[in-house]
Amino acid sequence: MSIIIGMGKTLCYKILSEHLAEGKLEKGESIRIRVDQTLTQDATGTMAYLEFESLGLERVKNELALSYVDHNTIQVGFENFDDHEYLRTVADRKGIIYSRAGNGICHQVHLERFALPGKTLLGSDSHTPTAGGMASFAVGAGGLDVALAMAGIPFEIIAPKVIGIRLEGKLRPFVSAKDVILAVLEHFGVKGNVNTVFEYIGDGVKTLSVPERATIANMGAECGVTTSLFPSDENTRAFLKAQGREEGYFPLSADEDAVYDEVYTIDLSTLEPLAACPHSPGNIKKVSELKGMAINQVLIGSCTNSSYMDLKKAAKILEGRKVADTVSLGVAPGSREVLLMITEDGTLETLVKAGARILESACGFCIGNHQSPGTDGVSLRTSNRNFYARSGTASASLYLVSPETAAWSAVTGVFSDPKDSGADLSAITMPEKFIIDDSAFIYPKFRDEIKRGPNIGNPPENQAMKDIIHGHAVIKVGDKITTDHIMPAGARLKYRSNIKKYSEFVFESVDPSFPSRAAELRDKGEGSFIIAGASYGQGSSREHAAICPMYLGVKAVCALSIERIHQANLCNFGILPLIFRSEDDYDSIDEGDELELDNAISSLKDGVFILRNITKGKEMTLTLMASEDQKRMLLAGGRLNEVRR
Repeated sequence: MSIIIGMGKTLCYKILSEHLAEGKLEKGESIRIRVDQTLTQDATGTMAYLEFESLGLERVKNELALSYVDHNTIQVGFENFDDHEYLRTVADRKGIIYSRAGNGICHQVHLERFALPGKTLLGSDSHTPTAGGMASFAVGAGGLDVALAMAGIPFEIIAPKVIGIRLEGKLRPFVSAKDVILAVLEHFGVKGNVNTVFEYIGDGVKTLSVPERATIANMGAECGVTTSLFPSDENTRAFLKAQGREEGYFPLSADEDAVYDEVYTIDLSTLEPLAACPHSPGNIKKVSELKGMAINQVLIGSCTNSSYMDLKKAAKILEGRKVADTVSLGVAPGSREVLLMITEDGTLETLVKAGARILESACGFCIGNHQSPGTDGVSLRTSNRNFYARSGTASASLYLVSPETAAWSAVTGVFSDPKDSGADLSAITMPEKFIIDDSAFIYPKFRDEIKRGPNIGNPPENQAMKDIIHGHAVIKVGDKITTDHIMPAGARLKYRSNIKKYSEFVFESVDPSFPSRAAELRDKGEGSFIIAGASYGQGSSREHAAICPMYLGVKAVCALSIERIHQANLCNFGILPLIFRSEDDYDSIDEGDELELDNAISSLKDGVFILRNITKGKEMTLTLMASEDQKRMLLAGGRLNEVRR
């Protein structure tokens, strides 16, 4: 593949210009881009493929489509296995490569076996930007957007502003890529970065391997950016060569005179071990400030830090030592390839001898479907999110740290600086060749049978928008409400294919009575309004956080701000994403207030809505957060309604 090089272009805009299908490539403009590759995982994939089936197409139309099973691999009841059988057979029928359970976490496996420089990748998982470590323009989205991309329909985004993050110097021993992205999060925070791309530049980039770059790109999602990008250089070539895929390499970077909207500089040599404290990835402290705090659980793995080098470094720190009596240590290799590598070179033996429990190569503990901490537990994790109750234990405190910090703290039993371990990590470098075994991929044979268990149902249908939307503020929430708050994972995730059942758990950790109140209004022919603060819909790309509220009759989310992926999902399923013009307007609405939007259809045109608070006798103006294409789908009652017309 070749990219046309123009003067003064960022890497981001070089890739976008080669994939532009519709629109004007100018910052802030709505554009559509061609999607080369797609990926799904089992928690979002079942609905994505049901949506794809509803389009009536015989085969996927994009260049490469992957279906990974990595989230709900614990079989408690029939639901998960049935879903996996559906995913396997629909992949076979529609021309999709199926990565079976045990093959590894989608982002780690995709980086190893399929990601390529200059490609566009759309995935129904918010950490799809991991492939940005390979110079892929990789974006997380809802399942419906991925289904449409598989149908060959270009993906709509806002042409982003591009922030250059200049890396200078070199990391000191025991400081890792995880500490780099935590430093980025400390500066940029977890909100206010919508329609932004982080592009890493500077001489410090050359000191980072592709797996290290992938860690940094992965957690850019926590900042809320569209994606993160590293250049394709000799380190990229070395990684692809080690994976037996060197033919896919070509150099690709920003022009020397590229102009960025902003440049933020990090001197890698000044960084020290960091931690994200409860309950936000943006709540950053130095490990030295937390030193001595007692811990009782350490988990190493997830799509962020489960590479071969991550586990090698952790094992080197653990070598000849034992995990503290008060600590439970679990290690989850990111892929079958990583597991084979650490088995062959003795790393696995070192981990086991130290007292580690070896967990499946899957998302597992990161999404809260096992390894929940104990009551009031303190858990150190190398994963990317530490939202309230995400682990399955509401009273627990989760800290996000590097594999080095996690491993040494597991030995000491308290928060500890890994440099105190005295381990020599200098010889740990990326191998010249990985063990390559693709036997866990099932390639399509285009057989007719698609298996559907009793837990699998069709996507729910919505009605076209009404001109008068009347209802009540069924719930009022504050800032930073995540998709985990809206739609819990963990033990509830097995119902992802059964919207009627899954909808019983909307806002379970916030207000478990929400579903019954919303359903009661729906059955009366009235609508529900969600009132929210800033950065509503952070976190996972799970479109169920829009589908299930839609099923319960939610007609609008009125918030101070809404995150990108969730905003798109709301539009996809016919829920108005409305933005307050002032905090005073947000403050003026109470839960239970009777609300009404008049002239909703005509208000779509200019994107300005008047909300009447009938209870308070007050009117306020809200702005619609939607593109012209999204306005059309909102009018139709959602994207599927629009496409089927």
